[in-house]
Amino acid sequence: MGILLSDRAQVFADVRPYWSPEAVKRVTGKELTGIAANGIIHLINSGSAALDGTGQQRDADGNPVMKPFWDITADDVARCLDATSWRPANRGYFRGGGFSSQFVTKGGMPVTMSRLNIIKGLGPVLQIAEGYTVELPEDVHHILDNRTDPTWPTTWFVPRLTGNGAFKDVYSVMNSWGANHGSLSYGHIGADLITLASILRIPVAMHNVPEEKIFRPSAWGAFGTMDLEGADYRACQNFGPLYGKNRK
Repeated sequence: MGILLSDRAQVFADVRPYWSPEAVKRVTGKELTGIAANGIIHLINSGSAALDGTGQQRDADGNPVMKPFWDITADDVARCLDATSWRPANRGYFRGGGFSSQFVTKGGMPVTMSRLNIIKGLGPVLQIAEGYTVELPEDVHHILDNRTDPTWPTTWFVPRLTGNGAFKDVYSVMNSWGANHGSLSYGHIGADLITLASILRIPVAMHNVPEEKIFRPSAWGAFGTMDLEGADYRACQNFGPLYGKNRK
């Protein structure tokens, strides 16, 4: 869904540890600053990830981006490759050997993490977290990265907090996430994902998209106007999936 809505590669990653400011201070002696000051989530995939996730592609102003493939230049390709190392696979995980693509994502990119959970008795449920990539000082990154596996590609992610529910703090985002994987798209595409999910009758369990940016069919209003997440579940259950064996 992220590819179809954004026309850009998606970065698949494990949602690994949450690092609190206190824990980072304890193990590195350094304090998190800026948008990372409230804690960070380590997105790190066991083996590989799309090299677009290096953040080495550039827009006209020199900012890191992930472009639609038809806009990627030869210079973009060269920078992505130069920022990537090919590490021998950890034999404890990959008995057959091979290599991992290892990089660290550039900071400052707006991104949207999403996950589709398939739940018995309920069906598909979507989760969305808009936020930003951040860069850590090299010595801090090195210490934290070695707590998992330094041969894997890393993205340091900070979700945009709302102060409520699953987005009251960074830990709550990770703790509310279904299992330990997510797909990272360039840009804040949460509103588009929510609209697409309503078309497909997929309820959204958690998101931090501002209410004024959300569009769902007007019929959703008949299922409640205060608790909009609850109304989404009721509407999707009532109308049934657009596709599938349970279609009404």
